[in-house]
Amino acid sequence: MIRTPLRPLARILRARQSGENPDSIEQENVRVRAEAAAARTRAQSERRLFVMGVAFFCAFSVIGARMGLLAASEAAEPQARSTANAILAGRADIVDRHGRVLATNLQTHSLYAQPQNMVDPEGVVDELLKIFPDLERERLIKDFTGKRKFLWIKKKLSPEQMQAVHDIGDPGLLFGPREMRLYPNGKLAAHILGGASFGREGVHAAEVIGVAGVEKAFDADLRDPARNGAPLELSLDLTVQSTMREILYGGMTIMNAKGAAAVMMDVHTGELIGMVSLPDFDPNDRPRPLTEGDQSDSPIFNRAVQGVYELGSTFKIFTVAQALELGLLNPETSINTKSPMAWGRFKIRDFSNYGPELSVTDVIVKSSNVGTARIAQQIGGKRQREFLGELGFLEPTSVEMIEAPTGRPLLPPKWSEISTMTISYGHGLSSSPLHLAVGYASLLNGGTRVTPTLLKQTGPQNGPRIVSERTSAQAREMLRAVVTRGTASFGDVEGYAVGGKTGTADKPKPRGGYYKDKVISTFASVFPAHDPKYVLILTLDEPEERSGQKPRRTAGWTAVPVAAEMIRRTAPLMGLRPAVEPGAKAELVKAKH
Repeated sequence: MIRTPLRPLARILRARQSGENPDSIEQENVRVRAEAAAARTRAQSERRLFVMGVAFFCAFSVIGARMGLLAASEAAEPQARSTANAILAGRADIVDRHGRVLATNLQTHSLYAQPQNMVDPEGVVDELLKIFPDLERERLIKDFTGKRKFLWIKKKLSPEQMQAVHDIGDPGLLFGPREMRLYPNGKLAAHILGGASFGREGVHAAEVIGVAGVEKAFDADLRDPARNGAPLELSLDLTVQSTMREILYGGMTIMNAKGAAAVMMDVHTGELIGMVSLPDFDPNDRPRPLTEGDQSDSPIFNRAVQGVYELGSTFKIFTVAQALELGLLNPETSINTKSPMAWGRFKIRDFSNYGPELSVTDVIVKSSNVGTARIAQQIGGKRQREFLGELGFLEPTSVEMIEAPTGRPLLPPKWSEISTMTISYGHGLSSSPLHLAVGYASLLNGGTRVTPTLLKQTGPQNGPRIVSERTSAQAREMLRAVVTRGTASFGDVEGYAVGGKTGTADKPKPRGGYYKDKVISTFASVFPAHDPKYVLILTLDEPEERSGQKPRRTAGWTAVPVAAEMIRRTAPLMGLRPAVEPGAKAELVKAKH
């Protein structure tokens, strides 16, 4: 800034030459300086006033907005601050692969009492019994008239019950907010979801914890505030699950079975698209475990995961596939099937007399125990055990359920030669239907191991190789032949090229030996056989088909028709369109005019 002098020399000289008074120049410059200083001061003051005005405006806007929010919010009584840890609510939802809700939360209330504030304790008891007939009158009167200062009456109330209690009007009856777990589909997927209950409880909140199934297995994740309420996405398809349960329930009823299980698995990803165990339960009202008797009779027992059974001839394909992989034979190799086959004091027999020999393919198609046992002798017990171990038959499955470790396969105490022969056709080793699904998926998907999962996946697992692609293809061809011309002829579903193997195993007695009139019948299937997408394992406990003169219990008559109907109904739901099987002969049909 250039400061102008009050008496500029040049102007003073000009003024003297012209006869003007030089003092007027100084006075004029003083006036100009004073006006400039006044202008600067005024501008600075205006800026300060503007800033203060904006600050006051913002402050009063915030205060006004807060007052508006408080005026619009629901009035609530102030609560004393607790020194204990707060109970965190907000358990995350569980949804299926398409985002449909399987488990969610519902806001409700609990009912508790402070007897010291009651006006008429006995009158309150009488009114409560009208609303809750299951309460005990004598116990309530004792609690309400004793020394207790607090007690829970009901942990969950419906809106109607809450209104009825409110109408009693006694100041000693109080309500506490609750967040309860709700399963909107009832019994659907009950064994998978498991159930939830209350953990820590307070007057104003309760902790919801998982007690079984995925609710227990993923309890920490579902309660984790860091998830911001993100749902747990399962691999299940709710529509497929519903259809499977409907068909399995109908099949169990028609076949007069005691129980049933079905597992639908993607052969490439290991995803469980559907898994059903019957009888089942409603997780909204989960029953208590049995305190005596056989736990498998309880509706909470998961036959698909916890139930370990001798699954019969469904194991034969593993024996043949291992022999093919080892190069011991090929599908056309002839096998001695003379029956009975003697081994020491034991005799192995076939269901029918199949003649002196069969090809390896026909050993599977006709389900020859003798032929399979002779193939197992060539393999040997050590190699057989290693192969079954690679398929997962020696350990519990790793599926994400708290019950999974209890489904431990039952192995022979000594893997002797006779054990090798009987295990080759599914006797002497007990495993779950889920184990069988994993084994079939790993063998038939091209030969790579899959791990079962209840979580939605983004692509195939690409696990370790079990058998070559050639062996896998040969196994699929044999299983397809079982359906087209073997023991599973009722399993053919037009357009879906079903392949599979039947298995009928006598049911063991609790104290040793086997029943003669009780079986476990199983159908293990894959579809489409030429380009496998899914495996379906279906098991019936003690079935009997009674349309003929004598009851028929074999899987071909019981499990297979039910599985075929299940494939027929669920395949389109999973996006599979009926297609002509490669190599199938086209038939010309004369059109009718």
